[in-house]
Amino acid sequence: MAKKRAEKAQAQSADGKGKRAKLSNKEFEQHLARLQAELVKLQLWVRHAGLKVVVIFEGRDAAGKGGVIKRITERVSPRVFRVIALPAPTEREKSQMYIQRYLPHLPAAGEIVIFDRSWYNKAGVERVMGFCTEDEAQRFLLLCPQWEQAVVQSGIILIKYWFEVSQEEQTRRFLSRVNDARKIWKLSPMDLESHRRWYDYSRARDEMLAATDTSFAPWFIVNADDKKRARLDCISHLLSVIPYKEIKREPIRLPKRQKPHGYVEPKNRRYNMVPALF
Repeated sequence: MAKKRAEKAQAQSADGKGKRAKLSNKEFEQHLARLQAELVKLQLWVRHAGLKVVVIFEGRDAAGKGGVIKRITERVSPRVFRVIALPAPTEREKSQMYIQRYLPHLPAAGEIVIFDRSWYNKAGVERVMGFCTEDEAQRFLLLCPQWEQAVVQSGIILIKYWFEVSQEEQTRRFLSRVNDARKIWKLSPMDLESHRRWYDYSRARDEMLAATDTSFAPWFIVNADDKKRARLDCISHLLSVIPYKEIKREPIRLPKRQKPHGYVEPKNRRYNMVPALF
């Protein structure tokens, strides 16, 4: 099912079908503010109920995963919403059982862990770029559903998103990174190679989705050509698949400041002031 959804998302991106009108910045911010208020309610409920949540973000390079993660986390506590974006494995980690590297990052009660790329590296970049053998990739695809079933049975809510983007839009975003000093750090040699190996990644994606789209840990496909709508759609969907309730709280009253009791601000103390340039 996930493979069919991904193919439909890619087809819609390629031929223009299913396009929706562009959102203005004002509309986007209004919708986002409402959704972020709900994320705060979710945060409070997760802490209250002791939920354990894992959200996986995978997809094409430049599909907008980082932008969605930023919007999810910018108004909530990093102590509840933890983002995990692991670097390349060390030599020691390469010698470990593959999934061992991710185990320490799984949530305790009251936490939501967001993986910006995850154990699915084995089925994607590692496989396509030759960082693992084909036998290792096939073994991962065989064992991954068993591992995820154990994760779910332990009480963790596991949610998996795949971000799909069209060839044309991916190229446009890569070029914007080339020409923008603020974005050049996002453009790695792996990104450039992923642009060249579009169809190798497509084949790896198809096999990954077919092998790991299960009833207990399904894939949800995000058509990400329209960044604003993709962000709103993904956050809205995330809120819909995690059961939560609003916790009623007493009204907050700001206390009056204490009296100075003789304290006077020193006038001649020397400070290293930041220059007022703006």
